[in-house]
Amino acid sequence: MSEETKRTLAARRDVETTVYQPAEDSRLLAAAVEAVGRGRLLEVGTGSGWVAARAADVETVTSVVASDVNPHACLAARERALSGEAGEARFDVVRADLLSPFVDGAFDTVAFNPPYLPTDPEREWDDWMERALSGGESGRELIEPFLETVGRALAPNGVALLLVSSLTGYEEVLAHAEACGFDHEVVVEESYPFETLSVLALTAADDD
Repeated sequence: MSEETKRTLAARRDVETTVYQPAEDSRLLAAAVEAVGRGRLLEVGTGSGWVAARAADVETVTSVVASDVNPHACLAARERALSGEAGEARFDVVRADLLSPFVDGAFDTVAFNPPYLPTDPEREWDDWMERALSGGESGRELIEPFLETVGRALAPNGVALLLVSSLTGYEEVLAHAEACGFDHEVVVEESYPFETLSVLALTAADDD
């Protein structure tokens, strides 16, 4: 994918320089959270905190933690968390790389809208917006380690909500999820001129 194409996709998603802003993929992930989110919820890669704020309003969700490796995103998410009328934070914000700081079984729901645009390594932007958009050469550079580690952070009967783009290799993502011990169900899906977006609900596969 050329740098020009990436910039065009970024513009369509209405992004700022350092923090990913809400777009159609954010809206789909929020809809999936509203449909099946429950209990203690973690949003990985929260960006501006838009999805986390909506998760905090879901009746079946008891608490929300939003995480991001980008310090600018963490600041933006904290501002959003404190924007309610009560003056108390609606959700917690943690700077984190994927699931690394969280203890085993900490969450009933983990939601992730990953960076997924396939990117030629020789044409990386090398900035925070690059990290918010680029999924490496395959588009799955962060999706695969997420699938390999999210099961540890899920409580028994927990669910992971993963947004997947057709640009990323949908069947490849499903195959990796299955190899990591997950069954999947499509919660929401929409098609656009340049891609199809799906949110998968991933649950531990039965051993039978």
